[in-house]
Amino acid sequence: LYNARDMAVLRASICQAQVVLASATPSLESWTNADAGKYERITLTSRFGKAVLPDMKALDMRAENVPPGRWISDSLRREALARVEKGEQSLLFINRRGYAPVTICRACGHQIACEHCDARMVEHRFLKRLVCHQCGETKPMPEACPNSECGVEGKLSPVGPGVERLAEEATALFPDARVVTLSSDMFGTARALKAQIEEIANGAADIIIGTQLVAKGHNFPMLTLVGVIDADLGLQGSDMRAAERTFQLMRQVAGRAGRAERKGLAMLQTYQPEHPVIRAILAGDEESFWRAEAEERRLAGVPPFGRMAGIVLSSTDPQEVFDLGGQMARMDGPLRQVGAQVFGPAPAPIARIRGRHRVRLLVKAEKGVALQAALARWVRQFKLSNQTRLSIDIDPQSFY
Repeated sequence: LYNARDMAVLRASICQAQVVLASATPSLESWTNADAGKYERITLTSRFGKAVLPDMKALDMRAENVPPGRWISDSLRREALARVEKGEQSLLFINRRGYAPVTICRACGHQIACEHCDARMVEHRFLKRLVCHQCGETKPMPEACPNSECGVEGKLSPVGPGVERLAEEATALFPDARVVTLSSDMFGTARALKAQIEEIANGAADIIIGTQLVAKGHNFPMLTLVGVIDADLGLQGSDMRAAERTFQLMRQVAGRAGRAERKGLAMLQTYQPEHPVIRAILAGDEESFWRAEAEERRLAGVPPFGRMAGIVLSSTDPQEVFDLGGQMARMDGPLRQVGAQVFGPAPAPIARIRGRHRVRLLVKAEKGVALQAALARWVRQFKLSNQTRLSIDIDPQSFY
């Protein structure tokens, strides 16, 4: 596994070439390299032409009194209605595909899960199917509970919002508005998606419901309001990059507003407006956020101030991968020789994908350690069966 950005920088150093890394929301690694003088930094201080950055506002959902089964607050609804009346566009953003992330039986409590993965199947009402977002398995939406001990009809209920459910709510709240949904599941080809985006840019929609697909790279001149439905979504979990990713995504999607001569507004619905990441997004003080995030990583000794490697073992036999993982943790001599530590084995956050059980180990070392060579010596000690796979990810971007 490799990082395309890092590979481009490596190849450029070999070829004595220049690399241009362009981003409104750089990674912490790139920011740190620029801050340390390894990269030359060129800062664009303003938007193109007369466009200015949007105003940012948090909507404290604890005070909004949103009724059950609804996700658009009254404050956001009023702002969107005002845009419709002025002939401007609004974007309602939720980073979750499909209609609902969980389908539960209200008779027995059974949640419909994928047979091949440790994941809930996502209802895609547009497709009239349930879909596993890990392995791609699909099946028709059942009429009755699939639990063999239940089987009751008419009790299956969606839990939580996806982009399709948000579009359903928006259509009900804005009956006179033209509501369009942009999600990768809804377009058969890239050409069809591109055509829809061009129509929206030309004014063919009043309310746009979108996933991460619309967060960056698109220019909608009449879009003046962005409403983030669940700004807290990316802050959950134990991924060390959660704060960085949420900050980047919120800044990117907010940047869709006010890209022409009209002033834009971005509203973030959140249950924790006091969270440091939410406060940093609202303040627009990117330098302070990066410095605070860098200091936390430095104290923890994790990338970009230390080295890490994610090792994932997978097999159809769960006992085999746990036994191998335990053996690898015990026989860590080549890693200890360079001062590296091994953590695990433990079940991966998604412990089964496509019928394969997954066990994870993490290796942590100081910045200057030749980690790849030590890892090669370490894994050379073990013989893998034909059904076992081992992957090594240096300084992993994902910890699933």
